[in-house]
Amino acid sequence: MTFSVYQVFENVAKKYDLMNDSMSLGIHRVWKDALLRQMNPYPGAQLIDVAGGTGDIAFRFINYVRSQREYQIQQKLRSHQNLSWQEITQLYQEEENGSLGGSHVVICDINKEMVKVGKQKSQQLGYVEGLSWVVGDAQDLPFDDDKFDFYTIAFGIRNVTHMEQALQEAYRVLKPGGRFLCLEFSHVNNSLLSRFGLGKQ
Repeated sequence: MTFSVYQVFENVAKKYDLMNDSMSLGIHRVWKDALLRQMNPYPGAQLIDVAGGTGDIAFRFINYVRSQREYQIQQKLRSHQNLSWQEITQLYQEEENGSLGGSHVVICDINKEMVKVGKQKSQQLGYVEGLSWVVGDAQDLPFDDDKFDFYTIAFGIRNVTHMEQALQEAYRVLKPGGRFLCLEFSHVNNSLLSRFGLGKQ
């Protein structure tokens, strides 16, 4: 990311969500929901959301995993229909202690102002469990190898200065069999991304 692009995001951080709504006429929300359905994360999944901005993907991930976890609880209750009220209460308490089933999302953004706004937004919306915020560069991620089940980057790949380096980093931090999901406003004309199934069809 060039310094001028960094400055743009620093200047618009507080109005970034409004800007996204204006630029896409709100359709970015539909696309992000579709991205989560495509991802279909399971309880226990580990996600890194690069260029995660103000947390839109992260919050959707948490909501999705919570709903999956609630479904699991209901299935357990159905399979144990002869449980006492005490056993049912205990089961719910155990599940509530880990409503994400061990899932965690790391929101990684190079811009500290975007991270600051995202943290404030998460507190206002009540997202406190299962997420962490990191200032970091997509081209040099501060994470161990084979750490994440999913890597997402929404409306951010176009701002990466050295795309090949960022993709190598994505590959490095993903677990074997992990999934890379990229969301952009337009088709990306890049042969390297085409190999990931992200170019023109």
